[in-house]
Amino acid sequence: MNWKKIMAVGLAAVSMMAFVSGCGSETKSDNALPKKIVVGLDDSFPPMGFKDDSGKLVGFDIDMATEAAKRAGMEVEFKAIDWSSKEAELKSKKIDALWNGLTITDERKQNILFSNPYMKDKAYIVVRSDDNSITGKDSLSGKVVGVQQASSGEKALNEDPSGKLVKDIKSYGDFVSAFMDLGIGRVDAVIADGVIARYLMTKEPGKYKIVEGVDYGSDDFGVGFRKDDTVLRDKINSILVDMKKDGSADKIAEKWFGTGADLDKADAK
Repeated sequence: MNWKKIMAVGLAAVSMMAFVSGCGSETKSDNALPKKIVVGLDDSFPPMGFKDDSGKLVGFDIDMATEAAKRAGMEVEFKAIDWSSKEAELKSKKIDALWNGLTITDERKQNILFSNPYMKDKAYIVVRSDDNSITGKDSLSGKVVGVQQASSGEKALNEDPSGKLVKDIKSYGDFVSAFMDLGIGRVDAVIADGVIARYLMTKEPGKYKIVEGVDYGSDDFGVGFRKDDTVLRDKINSILVDMKKDGSADKIAEKWFGTGADLDKADAK
């Protein structure tokens, strides 16, 4: 597996700055990290963060955040939130970080302090395996297309010329629901990140396929913090570098993304 393609963590040395108090979990003194952080996430976003059959919260980002918090000497609590209200949840201090396949965009940078990118992915058109009518963006004309509400895929489709051709864009609270509707024909296609598309496809082999040779752009995933939480952000950046160097990030990636071939197909860093 070529993990250098999957993880793109900044290698700059990080200095500790005076920390502005205010993380939602616990009060702390200046120049100190919080004793506990609350991580907000969409808990229906496999393989990044989701509940397994026993109801336990698992996923790539769950493992990454848990290991990072441990190295920082902090407790971590994961809190499911309405993903469309993620910036408000962060600003109101109900959570301290967003760590859940969060795409870094210029628009979000206005309200969110991002870590360095740690993964790259693309948004693809996913259809049923027996549907040969959709071969590209133009083929979406007159079709009903599913997206996750407030996702980068939704934004990309609305801004792309193909978004003007579709019959209807149906927004879902999570990708799992969107794929369920795709499977039963309520929508003709779903615009989804490669990581979640390929994971869900493994759960029902042969049911879905990605339209080859077309995408809605690449996404850089980062951890989101409040604008003034520079010390916490910088500490996480530093830890992510260490996790990359010592191979622990590689092991977590192998657990959730499988072989190098699968990772290459996911266009991950």
